[in-house]
Amino acid sequence: MTQEKVKCLIIGSGPAGFTSAIYASRANISPVLYEGIQPGGQLTTTTDIENFPGYPKGITGTDMMEDMRQQSIRLGTDVRVGDVSKVDFSVRPFVVTIDDEKDILADSVIIATGASARYLGLESEMKFRGMGVSACATCDGFFYRKKDVAVVGGGDTACEEATYLAGLCKKVYLIVRKDFLRASQAMQDKVFNTPNIEVLFKYNTKEVLGDEDGVIGAKLVNVDGSEKIINVDGFFLAIGHNPNTSLFKGQIDLDAEGYIKTKGLSSETNVAGVFAAGDVKDSHYRQAIVAAGSGCIAAMDCELFLRQ
Repeated sequence: MTQEKVKCLIIGSGPAGFTSAIYASRANISPVLYEGIQPGGQLTTTTDIENFPGYPKGITGTDMMEDMRQQSIRLGTDVRVGDVSKVDFSVRPFVVTIDDEKDILADSVIIATGASARYLGLESEMKFRGMGVSACATCDGFFYRKKDVAVVGGGDTACEEATYLAGLCKKVYLIVRKDFLRASQAMQDKVFNTPNIEVLFKYNTKEVLGDEDGVIGAKLVNVDGSEKIINVDGFFLAIGHNPNTSLFKGQIDLDAEGYIKTKGLSSETNVAGVFAAGDVKDSHYRQAIVAAGSGCIAAMDCELFLRQ
């Protein structure tokens, strides 16, 4: 197996990864970035983005990530195609294996592998992803002002998304597979006291309905077997996220949900020289602008570590 020595290795290519690459390049620490199996990260599955500063007319997720990619390359980042298959943070330099073919010996590592939204696994859901199906109400709710939408889930996140959308949309259906909400009592009270939210208990989604323009409704099935069709323009998933950290189990500290633990406001993990940025360490905000800021912090922490 071939080997290569680098000062700074960045794993992941979303807003956190590319922002850390931009700052690391300007700090002259010659970062090497591997894009992973989804170059550009989750944003490439999003259509229009209107809440990222600097794009007054909005931009597609794919175009914005390409802008970040090109900016990092222009400043000196070595951006490469490839996926990390194994890491060893118990030795120095750290050993990071790419595609089971090559070992990178890295003095420092910035992990920016993100988190993946959980989906129901329906074929129709995948078909209309980015065309009415979304896993982020804060990102996409704006496009459904004065329209009817549905939110799937029964926990705090689902209730938060439903109440957020209720402030924008004409009507919000909250689809809950059980006969109760798992959310905190305060969040439940909010939902039940919001007049344009209708909670549909004991329903599962059988199919997302749509045409060439996108989502037009959803077919639901009750636990008693009866079916119901709701007419909606937006279909939001709020059933959780999975941080992309399976590679790092046993290598660095993770919390109970699998997110990387960092120290205070920094990006430092429990292993000196290994840093984390973006959704891989953030179970709460999960916004591109927050991830980008987190990438900046990681690069600055990394530069200080290498200098010391």
